[in-house]
Amino acid sequence: MEAKEVILKAMKKEGVPLNAGKITELTGLDRKVVDKTMEQLKKEGAIISPKRCFWQPK
Repeated sequence: MEAKEVILKAMKKEGVPLNAGKITELTGLDRKVVDKTMEQLKKEGAIISPKRCFWQPK
């Protein structure tokens, strides 16, 4: 599974906005991979930030 899919799946499963540290913890992905992938997801509009540093699927 691609990193984007893993991150979005973890976000949907938790059901609450998550920060990058929590996503790293839940997915087991490297923090750099999480940061880079989240940047791509932000640009694509797939995730939104309801509060500073926390993200959820759109």
